[in-house]
Amino acid sequence: MTRHGAVAASWIEYRRDWTPIEAEVIEEALVTIYINGRELATIMSTPLEQDHLALGFLKNEGFIGGLNEVTDVHISRDGCCVDVWLDHSVAAPKRVIITSGCGGGVTFDDPSIGIEPLRDEVRLEPYRLFDLLNKLHYPGSLYARARGSHSAGLSDGVELLVQTEDVGRHNTIDKLLGASLVQGIETNGRILLATGRISSEMLRKGALMGCPIIASRNSPTSMSVSMAQAWNITLVGYVRRDSLRVYAHPERLGYVDPVQIMPVAGD
Repeated sequence: MTRHGAVAASWIEYRRDWTPIEAEVIEEALVTIYINGRELATIMSTPLEQDHLALGFLKNEGFIGGLNEVTDVHISRDGCCVDVWLDHSVAAPKRVIITSGCGGGVTFDDPSIGIEPLRDEVRLEPYRLFDLLNKLHYPGSLYARARGSHSAGLSDGVELLVQTEDVGRHNTIDKLLGASLVQGIETNGRILLATGRISSEMLRKGALMGCPIIASRNSPTSMSVSMAQAWNITLVGYVRRDSLRVYAHPERLGYVDPVQIMPVAGD
């Protein structure tokens, strides 16, 4: 079965008058990841690039350290099952955390612990973020065709190196990491771009990828702001055509005046 990420749909639209519309809506399905023949997780996802989703998820959750540990990846004909075989056994996770946001993400670790502060001193002019975020929604993308999708990108500060889309914002980050593994693209020291809210699990995924700047069109959460402050990550939200907000470590974007960003209450 061939999946296209969006499916044909029709609706009646009102703009001063009623008009029938034939177009597309974003595709959503349950995608189950198996590791060495055992079910690991089922994720609401757009069934495209499921191999990248599975590989990125396994890397972010610590089941693999690199692509060299993977002996085979197989996607079922209906696109809803991904079998990943490794050259080593894995222990079953002790607990499952259902993360916030669309798609009902899954993680097996407390997203707020276990990461050392990043030491990369990448510098970037703020206007670069305006340009890079705009490139995520290109003509012919799922968003352009059907709306309802999130996008993520990995950049060197000049160009987008990898780009992904999915109905789930956290899935876009896993797909991004999986695509980077397959294409041999280094994520350390790169800029992570997203269109969705940056919550704690999103921040954690970016930190594990070694991204010192994480920027989104949307808002961060209180926990992600605290984590970014502690992990030396420049966290940027509400990137618009000519404005943005920096919640942690603005020095990477050229802010040179002394600044004291207030810790989030309760942390």
